[in-house]
Amino acid sequence: MTTRAFVLGTRGSRLALAQSTAVARAIEEAGTRLGEDVRVELEVVRTHGDVSAAPLAALGGVGVFAAQLRLALLEGECDLAVHSFKDLPTAPTPGLRIAAVPQREDPRDALCAADGATLSSLPAGALVGTGSPRRAAQVLAARPDLRVCDLRGNVPTRLSRVRGIDLGADAGTAPSALGTGERLDAVVLALAGLRRIGLDAHATDVLDPTIMMPAPSQGALAIETRDEEDPPPARPPGCPQPSADRARGQRRARRPLRPRCGVRGAGGCVRPRGRGLLGPPA
Repeated sequence: MTTRAFVLGTRGSRLALAQSTAVARAIEEAGTRLGEDVRVELEVVRTHGDVSAAPLAALGGVGVFAAQLRLALLEGECDLAVHSFKDLPTAPTPGLRIAAVPQREDPRDALCAADGATLSSLPAGALVGTGSPRRAAQVLAARPDLRVCDLRGNVPTRLSRVRGIDLGADAGTAPSALGTGERLDAVVLALAGLRRIGLDAHATDVLDPTIMMPAPSQGALAIETRDEEDPPPARPPGCPQPSADRARGQRRARRPLRPRCGVRGAGGCVRPRGRGLLGPPA
């Protein structure tokens, strides 16, 4: 049996490790089905976004979490990297390519609020945290009587800023990146991330896209490798072509806008015959 080994670069957050571990196991299983002994080892790479408490827009916007992983790929420190597709710059990076897009999770955003509140039931003046100008703008468009503040940290850290929730700091984030601030009445997070680490029970209001349009390709992952790299065996299970087509299509529509984290950009696609604004979570 042929043996092939790959090093998969990943951020150290709970969410990034969960996503990368799932992809690594799927690649190994694909190799077994093809009669190959494929082994994927995770290599944690700390990015600038994991150690700075500055707002994401001030750190350079889209790509702040991906840049160090891409550098590790180009320098041969790892063979693969798993990204949140929405966090990748739309312009191609010379020497790298997207090898696969796994099955997409639900792309919607979710409000996680104290006392089980929804966006419509939050009291006037309630303080809502988000690190995304897109989410902040749409929260205020729906509820101009609310207050919005910038929020940093990974998913458990952000959730722990909400009154009544205490999950502790995420091990993948340096203390310098957490910042400080008062307790919040709610935070807005991607439903996909909550589900991937089993924290979706904290979602008190899954936001309809007519109220909170997600970012293009939100909920999708991208497996990136070097152009010349001998790819892993086939596409991992759960990498249907419609997932890749829809996510790539949203990114192509976004490319002329050259968005950054400081730009309030959102986007989706329409399924035929009026069956939904975003199409299925694929």
